[in-house]
Amino acid sequence: MFGKRGGDGFGKSGSGVGTVPPAAAPAVAIPPQRSSMAAPESARDEPRQQVAPPPLQAQQPAGRKRPARTQDYYDTKSQVFSALIDTIDLSQLAKLDGESAREEIRDIVNDIITIKNFAMSISEQEELLDDICNDVLGYGPLEPLLARDDIADIMVNGSGQTFIEVNGKTIESDIRFRDNAQLLSICQRIVSQVGRRVDESSPICDARLPDGSRVNVIAPPLAIDGPALTIRKFKKDKLNLAQLVKFGAITPEGAEILQIIGRVRCNVVISGGTGSGKTTLLNCLTGFIDADERIITCEDTAELQLQQPHVVRLETRPPNIEGEGEITMRDLVKNCLRMRPERIIVGEVRGPEVFDLLQAMNTGHDGSMGTIHANTPRECLSRMESMIAMGGFTLPAKTVREIISGSIDVIIQAARLRDGSRRITHVTEVIGMEGDVIITQDLLRYEMEGEDLNGKIIGRHMSTGIGKPHFWDRARYYNEERRLAAALDAMEQKGKGA
Repeated sequence: MFGKRGGDGFGKSGSGVGTVPPAAAPAVAIPPQRSSMAAPESARDEPRQQVAPPPLQAQQPAGRKRPARTQDYYDTKSQVFSALIDTIDLSQLAKLDGESAREEIRDIVNDIITIKNFAMSISEQEELLDDICNDVLGYGPLEPLLARDDIADIMVNGSGQTFIEVNGKTIESDIRFRDNAQLLSICQRIVSQVGRRVDESSPICDARLPDGSRVNVIAPPLAIDGPALTIRKFKKDKLNLAQLVKFGAITPEGAEILQIIGRVRCNVVISGGTGSGKTTLLNCLTGFIDADERIITCEDTAELQLQQPHVVRLETRPPNIEGEGEITMRDLVKNCLRMRPERIIVGEVRGPEVFDLLQAMNTGHDGSMGTIHANTPRECLSRMESMIAMGGFTLPAKTVREIISGSIDVIIQAARLRDGSRRITHVTEVIGMEGDVIITQDLLRYEMEGEDLNGKIIGRHMSTGIGKPHFWDRARYYNEERRLAAALDAMEQKGKGA
């Protein structure tokens, strides 16, 4: 056991992870522990090491609802936690694997509860044990939410308010933190895993969890009411096109067309608003890339999870505290052109790097993909023009549009509807130029027809009747023209039958 034996009280506060203000408690001695690995007396004054959190483990079944926490519970937890931090030797604990460390902590906490004679039921004691283990080894109160696969987003607005998104709807959770100091400590623990920092001098940070979930932190003094933490969770079971069909995001015929688009190396831009499922759709499309292709991904925070064997993942870097050392998305895109890529995948296009991506699409890197924030395919094209202008390029508008129309083959529009459901609303081809205007044509559109008694949107995917898309020759080059024709015919027949 890693307990510190002796006659000193548990009330002292240590300097370990997530320490709390000292709580008043009588001086009691720790009974002899089952392990002889007690901390040496000289370790009392040494700075305690932070324990790196283990891989996420489900601590609470998804269906179990937590009872409402009372102030007495948090007071008891504060006293037990203070006693634990004063007792345990974190330098020894850090040498154990996650499961063994959790067992050691549970043993010591059980002893503390027995000695202090806290009046707790067995279920309350188990919940307290889980909470304290999560505080020391994991992400504290966030662990039960991270373990649930039905949550899409976690939004923490200071220590006292946490919202979650479930089934497309935002609801308030009963999770809360002890104080803003504990919340900031957990935020620092998360971002430190990817070599980043968040504090008063660097109060904004993007990071990721080990499972690929996207994290954003904004801390005081920019966040007035305490640190604001936003986590965009990734499901443990990655969605594929078959599941999108099952959820009604696209028809089977539409999914077939998307498979062909990914297979025949069309240059694709996935457009959509926040939370519309752009990254999920991008992950689905990359599943149809051949295994022998060299793929390079460029992202602000690495979250794409490609299954092909030949993938190089690149990630931007923010400036350091002196404002130096920044590596932008444009730097990554320009560099990956020197890495002999066959496909370039940009997680999110949001600035001048769009020009370099378009140039890459135009110069032999067919099948490149990216996502962009826009509400319609036409707005997506306008945003590209705007971002090129933001980069300081002084090209005539017609030249910029010619570059865009010559580079992009297909725009896939994703949308999150007002009932929380997500749909692919357009599959749009970029045909070329007519005068100064970029010409597009829709292969597939989603049309809303109303809503049911439960407020769910009723609609259907409609074929526009295009029998021979602009990328037909590309499909024929890859021997996919028959499958493409069959999918288009089936989609049109289904539309006529409806």
